[in-house]
Order: sequence, then structure tokens, then C-alpha cells
Amino acid sequence: MKLFTLVSLFVILSFHSHSCTTFLISGKYTQDGKSLLFKNRDAAENQNALAYFNDGKYPYLGLVDGNHESKTMVWGGYNSKGFAIMNSAAFNNNIGDTSKFIDQEGIIMKKALMTCVTLKDFENLLNSLPKPWGLDANFGVIDAYGGAAFYETGNHDFQKFDANDPTIAPDGLLTRSNFSTRSDVTKGYGICRYNTAQAVLQKAVKDKTLTPQFIFNNLSRNLTHDITKTDLTKNLPINKQTVDMRFFIDYIPRNNTTSALVIVGAKDEKHIHETMMWTILGFPLTSIAIPSWLAGNNEELPNLVKLQSNNTSQICTAALKMKAECFPLTYDKGYNYIDLSKVINQEKTGYMQQLQIIEKEVFRQTNVFIQELEKGIKNLNDISNFHLQIDNYIRKAYKEILNIELEH
Repeated sequence: MKLFTLVSLFVILSFHSHSCTTFLISGKYTQDGKSLLFKNRDAAENQNALAYFNDGKYPYLGLVDGNHESKTMVWGGYNSKGFAIMNSAAFNNNIGDTSKFIDQEGIIMKKALMTCVTLKDFENLLNSLPKPWGLDANFGVIDAYGGAAFYETGNHDFQKFDANDPTIAPDGLLTRSNFSTRSDVTKGYGICRYNTAQAVLQKAVKDKTLTPQFIFNNLSRNLTHDITKTDLTKNLPINKQTVDMRFFIDYIPRNNTTSALVIVGAKDEKHIHETMMWTILGFPLTSIAIPSWLAGNNEELPNLVKLQSNNTSQICTAALKMKAECFPLTYDKGYNYIDLSKVINQEKTGYMQQLQIIEKEVFRQTNVFIQELEKGIKNLNDISNFHLQIDNYIRKAYKEILNIELEH
């Protein structure tokens, strides 16, 4: 169901840096029985990375900013018990609330990953906190026991939306952008992105095509616009040298999109070790998805996505350099205009087109490895070697296809 009318256009065009497009689907409605958690992250900090943490009750992997907050805030991740969480800012849960205590979302998600096993644990965590909570967000949560829900959360309370409740989610699917559905949606943001995502997801669920690869290509890299009905994949520029500037506001990928993740949950508590995370770091149109498992410690993460001592990740740094070519206007409000030829063109030399060749092979190799894990041919002890295998392949492919040397 669409939640947007042209009367709300002024709301949609507002620019908010801490915005995201998210969804989750219960494993009861997926082909492999595994829940999915997706976040397309828009943020002020361009450098994003993955980090391993062992500072709580359970070890966990977390998406972090490449700055001093990397040790205190997490923006999506999962722990060794198969508990996973992410969020989108809501902007409409605390209407009329004058509390100055705000922006605690990253801190709360870190606490949840440190201590929670089930959705109920997360609810108990929220209820244990002193109020106001400093929250205005939609938290998407899945666990290894079939739990999958969004929690629309303000400073003083939350409302749970259960993906296993057919009266709320008849197909097990729940989508959120930057408004909570329990409040006045016109006071929130991202309704255009919400509608775009809903159309793609509902069709994918019906067609049974909802995989991590599909999600990144059709959500994180979606170039259609629900309001204007523009499709940037039509009437492509001839080649990469032909400058072709297009207005670029309220697509799912935005100028300030800094990462994307898909967490693939466990089928049940007996398969917790199969929980894994796909991450795109940097701008999704100039980066690729890389798989990671929670396999022991920071050294066992793929080196390309790992938070380095200088607060950067190697794959993100490369993505940001390519992104700069896509947004060449550095004056006025140049960030609203993208040079489409650098992304996609008729000669198929755009960054997104070239990177998808590399990413396709990453998914092929990873899907083979996942099948081997599920059949018991491979185990957790093989994950470090597989991380290294993917790392080496990507470095080689970037050099051969893009002539880009990734940092070591």
C-alpha cells in the first residue's frame, strides 16, 4: 500500500543525513527458512567498516563509522547467538517531546549485541533503561529462534510489529524508511524510498527471488523514482566520457549512502553457526558486497572490510574515490546531481557495471561455500581461509577490470 501523495512532496525532498531504507522478512516465508535483515545506510560519516567485538557477554560483528565512535556505537550486526539488529531513524516518534537526550541508537544496538539472544531479551533491555531513552527509530531484529520484528521506538515506549503475525505481515515482510507507522507518517521522511522498496520487495516475495544478491542489485542500486517515475537505467549515456548529469534525490541510493548490509539469519538454534553478513562499504553504486562470518576474532575478518588502525576500510576508501567522480560538482548543491555516465552507460564501462562483474563471482564462490557449510563439507575452521580467498580474488579482479590497486 502506498503512503505517499504529492501533497507531501515538501516532506520527501527534505535532506536528512541519518536516514536509511530497511526491511526484514521472517524465515517462515523464505525459501531456505532463513530470516533476512536489510539496511541501506545513509549517514554523515562516509568511512564505514566492519569490526569484531568481544567486550560483552557474546562476541559480535558490527558495522561502524570510521571515527572515534567506532568503539562505542554499532549501526547493524549480529552476535554469536544468532541475534541480529539494525535500525532506521524515524523522526516522528517523539512529536512534542522536548527532551534534549537524543541519538542513542548506535549505543543501544551495541548493548543489544553484547547481551541479547532473543527478541524478548531486546524488549527487556529497552524496558530496563531509564527514560527518556534518547531514541527515535525503527529497530529491525531477528534471532535464531524464528523471531523477526520491527520495534518502533521513541523516548518513552515502543511498539512491536511482528513479522510472524499474518495480520501485520501476511507475507512475513516488513519495510521501514524514516518514519514509524504508529505515528503521523507525514512528520517522517523517506516515504518515496519506502514506496520504491515496497514495490520491489512485494514482487520479489511473490516471485521467490529474494536473495542477498537480488536485494543489493534491486534495492541498494535501485535507480527508479516512485514520485517522478524516472528510471535512470533508460536512455543511458553513450560512454564514460560523455558527461550526463542527472538530478539525484530520493532514490534508495543517495549521495550520503555510506553502506548496506544483509544479515542472513539461522534457520533455527541448531544452525546458529550459519548466520552470516553481507556488507557493501562506501557508495553501493561504486562498491561490492563482501561476505563475513563471526569466526573468532578481528584478524579473521576479510581484510578489505575490516576497520584499520587509521579508522578506514580498504574497500570503502576505493569506493569513495570512484564516488567522487560520480558527483563532480563541488559547489552550491552539487551533491544533488550525479554524472550517470560514470555509473552506467551503453558501453557498459560504468563503475557499477564493472563492479557487478566482480560481485557476481563473489556471490558464486560464496554460495558454493555456504552449501559446503550446510552439508558439513566445510566448517567454522574453514572460514578464515575463505575470507582470505575472497579477499585475494577481489584484489586481483579490481586490478584486472578496474586497474585499481587496493591497499594492503
